[in-house]
Amino acid sequence: MYSMLHSISGARGPKRILSAVFIKTLVLAAFVGGAVTAMPQKGAKSDGEIHDQVLIKLAGDQDVKGTGIEVAVKDGVVTLEGKVKTEKVKAKAERLAKKVRGVKSVVNKLAVGPR
Repeated sequence: MYSMLHSISGARGPKRILSAVFIKTLVLAAFVGGAVTAMPQKGAKSDGEIHDQVLIKLAGDQDVKGTGIEVAVKDGVVTLEGKVKTEKVKAKAERLAKKVRGVKSVVNKLAVGPR
């Protein structure tokens, strides 16, 4: 790699060494910069954490708890499935899920009717 960098720079003597060091630094910065941007954002929640928080939120609500709503999360998108007794409970479950930090959107597939 060292000889390749020398031939790329086209410089001779001390300038050639400085050019090689500069190019190596740029290459290293590109790799490190890519690794840093691939890391999760500080405070970002995983799908598993969002899933658990949505379940806790639903279980803590008098109208929604005990309805057996199934929760799935993929890339911050929450999907609610199952059957609830009223439109009010369906809408409330969606509102509660949207309040959880990290939720990007909610897909409400809840059916209304007798369980």
